[in-house]
Amino acid sequence: MRTPARRFGLILPLLLLALSAACSPVYVIRAGLHEARILSRRRPIARVIEDPATAPAVRHKLDVVLQARAYAEHSLDLAAGDSYTTYSWVSHDTLLMVVTASRPDRFQAHTWWFPVVGRVPYKGYFDFEKAYADAAKLREQGLDTYVRPSGAFSTLGWFNDPLLSTILRYGDVSLATTVVHEILHNTVYIPSQVAFNESFASFVGDRGAIDFLCARDGESAPTCDLAKRNWHDTLLYGAFLSDLVHRLEAVYRREDLTTAAKLTQKVALLAAAKVRFSAEVEPSLQTTGYRGFLNQEVNNATLIGVRLYYERLEVFERVYERYGGDLPRATRAMIDAAKASPSDPYGAMERLVQATPRQ
Repeated sequence: MRTPARRFGLILPLLLLALSAACSPVYVIRAGLHEARILSRRRPIARVIEDPATAPAVRHKLDVVLQARAYAEHSLDLAAGDSYTTYSWVSHDTLLMVVTASRPDRFQAHTWWFPVVGRVPYKGYFDFEKAYADAAKLREQGLDTYVRPSGAFSTLGWFNDPLLSTILRYGDVSLATTVVHEILHNTVYIPSQVAFNESFASFVGDRGAIDFLCARDGESAPTCDLAKRNWHDTLLYGAFLSDLVHRLEAVYRREDLTTAAKLTQKVALLAAAKVRFSAEVEPSLQTTGYRGFLNQEVNNATLIGVRLYYERLEVFERVYERYGGDLPRATRAMIDAAKASPSDPYGAMERLVQATPRQ
């Protein structure tokens, strides 16, 4: 399932305890070597911008990254640390591949455990062939699988995350969204609450891009307009995904159906979802980012893997509205609420909506 490039980031929990008995030492060591290569190639972005050999288009994009980083740090009060102050070139367009797997008859993700971040429903691979091979093994076990590319990641502030050349193909809006999204992860990460972590970062990244670009370029600027249209489509797509998941969950919960009957109804629901998307969602989209849904295979693994970034976005939007559209204040309130209720961060958002007088 295709989603906009800015959605392809993930947490990289591979490098923190290199020989943890709870995950494959070989996997961790390989990931550590790849990360070491990336870190060894870092150059200060300011120096790359000043370098006469740097192409003007690259210089412009690097400047956007520094500006977005400064916005995240100073306007949103996020813990930027030294992230995105350096630049690292990699030899291909895709940084790593991400594998997601699920039971085919229920939304029960296959998970992996890593130090610090806990259980996560995905695993990143710098070795692309290994990603597809492991996904094939999971399919042999009867699981739905999904393999997708990723162009960015966060190490939650444990390392000085560099800007990677893989994301320089993005435009200004996607660059700003990605930078704010990833720096949000440095600021707050609730262990074993992956959907909350990613969807909250999606909200702050998208809303942050609007705030930053509309202030920098003006309300009538194309970048400001595109950032707003992206967020409109993200909310629309997120609502569509949630509806589809709820329809499938209703079938999976039925105790009177055999597994075969559930899978038959699943196929029918997924086919109907594409018809509904074409008739009801696509005509309302204001950008091209989500139109690829019609051309992609959809299964439980793809829905789990993609939905992480869109889970209950509307609750963050409601908090934002309660704070009168003041993104810095709303973001700080949501961070504090999530940290105070790590076992139920979405519930904390709902309580925040109820407790906050409309401003």
